[in-house]
Amino acid sequence: MTLDEAIAALQAGAEPDRAEGMAAYHKQSRPVIGVSNPVLNDLAKGWRQALSVEERVTLADQLWRTDVFEARIVAAKLLTQARIRPDEQVWRLIASWVPGFDSWAIADHACDAGERRLVADPSRINEVEGWTRHESFWVRRAALVITLPWTKQNHPTQEDLAIRDRVLGWAAAMAGDPEWFIQKAIAWWLRDLSKHDAPRVRAFLQTHGGRLKRFARKEAGKYL
Repeated sequence: MTLDEAIAALQAGAEPDRAEGMAAYHKQSRPVIGVSNPVLNDLAKGWRQALSVEERVTLADQLWRTDVFEARIVAAKLLTQARIRPDEQVWRLIASWVPGFDSWAIADHACDAGERRLVADPSRINEVEGWTRHESFWVRRAALVITLPWTKQNHPTQEDLAIRDRVLGWAAAMAGDPEWFIQKAIAWWLRDLSKHDAPRVRAFLQTHGGRLKRFARKEAGKYL
């Protein structure tokens, strides 16, 4: 699969008049082709099945570099898989994308791929912690989004609980950040965690909730 072939497949899946609406909704200044998410899913699935890990990494890198909206999303989807061996190249490529995040849709798809690699090797959390101090709020936000799997375990190990508390520490440090996307990400993390570990969320809100914006406090406690 060459880059030209991949771009041709994306263009073939475009819907008339869809691009303009997508560009407006996602606030994109980069090119938007007008391809729906189900089509992107089908393309990525077929390419995952046909390509080796090394070939997928190469194609994902090339697609990302085009700076086309759908190309970046399908690049992330190419690497979204629980079991990948070896996966160091995959993690390194995803991590290299993070400083350039500027769109929630692209960032979330990339973080979705990154979640799998983080769960596969939790020691990578040390690298993610550095993102929390980045000047870009998109990068700080990514540290919370990519660690969402630790909000969802019903039977967490001691290691899982340690990571859970570590990320809550990041959230506490960011609680006073006025950026809407940071507030939303903290609320998202707490809301999802409350379904599995309500005591930790209550304790967080009691201690740090006053520094969150009102909408974030409300969202965080939605299921308490």
